[in-house]
Amino acid sequence: MTFPSNRQRRLVRIVSARWQRRAIFLLGGIAVGAAAVALAQLADLAQIAFSALVSHFRYASLLLTPAGFALSVFLTNRFFQNAQGSGIPQAIAARHLTDQTARENLVSLRVAAGKILLTLFGLLCGASVGREGPTVQIGASIMFALGRFSPRRQPGLILAGAAAGVAAAFNTPLAGIVFGIEEMSRAFETRTSSLIIGAVIAAGLTSLALMGNYTYFGTSATGLRNGADWLAIPLCGVAGGLAGGLFSRILIAMARGFANPAGRAIKRYPIGFAAICGLAAAICGIASDGAIYGTGYQQVKSALEAGSQLPASFSMWKFLATTFASISGMPGGIFAPSLAVGAGLGSNIAPLFHGAPLPAIMLLGMVSYFAGVVQAPITAFVIVTEMTDNHAMVVPLMAAALIAHASSRLICKEGVYHALAKGFIDRAPPAQPKSV
Repeated sequence: MTFPSNRQRRLVRIVSARWQRRAIFLLGGIAVGAAAVALAQLADLAQIAFSALVSHFRYASLLLTPAGFALSVFLTNRFFQNAQGSGIPQAIAARHLTDQTARENLVSLRVAAGKILLTLFGLLCGASVGREGPTVQIGASIMFALGRFSPRRQPGLILAGAAAGVAAAFNTPLAGIVFGIEEMSRAFETRTSSLIIGAVIAAGLTSLALMGNYTYFGTSATGLRNGADWLAIPLCGVAGGLAGGLFSRILIAMARGFANPAGRAIKRYPIGFAAICGLAAAICGIASDGAIYGTGYQQVKSALEAGSQLPASFSMWKFLATTFASISGMPGGIFAPSLAVGAGLGSNIAPLFHGAPLPAIMLLGMVSYFAGVVQAPITAFVIVTEMTDNHAMVVPLMAAALIAHASSRLICKEGVYHALAKGFIDRAPPAQPKSV
């Protein structure tokens, strides 16, 4: 009877560990896809419930929204620390940290549970927040938790979870991969690229199995005509980029705080400040006749499909309402609200181009503002292209995104997610020395 040599045993261990990691990425992708679908369905129900309330009691938001903002921030600070905001900065910070405990403070199943509950709660209170950014942190948390069963808990798991979250949330697999490369890692990692793609495919297939094949904003075949219509590209790019850069600069400044008495008061009384932000958001909602509550998804989709203009003040009120929700400290994303602001901006610019297809100008506004906020132009135009299944606009969207990126940097020198991630990295406890 022959026994395996040390070399054979070592080879078996290597192969076993490799397949174990692959299984974790695939199973994690399935779990992320299921979580994204559940959050999407529940988010729709939360918005329907709030809309039903304000349709019967127009001014109910003046009480419900401030109270909801305050309670959300209280619960976040008390029970779900590091679940505030979109969650993407936390996922980015977790990839850069080396201490497992510090990572777990940012991406864990507890944080993911809080993210789901409080994002839904925010939508139930009329906050102008999205579910897509939270899905990124939820995906990263699920992958990180599964990574405990792997002998090598690597940052690639967090990256794969974040990419799978984007893919499942928007049903945009290419955008998920590009987001992982451009925004999460800002580099192409050959070692984990195939595993990340596997996780994205698993999450996408899970979403398709549960919800069917769909495009986020419906199918659009609109395109720009020759001639003056193409001047809308630089105009939307500059306007969207500057507005997106302003939004990012506000978020970064508020996150870093101010040394003046107002800044100290905000830091000392976060729940009171959240209530003030909620009241301001409610006023925006009433002034817009209820158009800016929630993600803005339904309003934009209806306008794109019907080729109709959004209200002239929609982009302004949506910008303000999203700003108040984002600086309040409550959990909630900015992906969908940013696309809604951009759609409103494009709708405002469209009358300058008589006879131009309105949906095409709205798409330019969407990609421009979104690229201005996140300063990830490739992700921006890939997401908008995939979510509308519009290949005729690929080149115009690409050009507008690049112009918006350059314009945004005139106001905000760094991308909002990476700037906010630095705060989480700086506040992380120092890594514990390894025991000998």
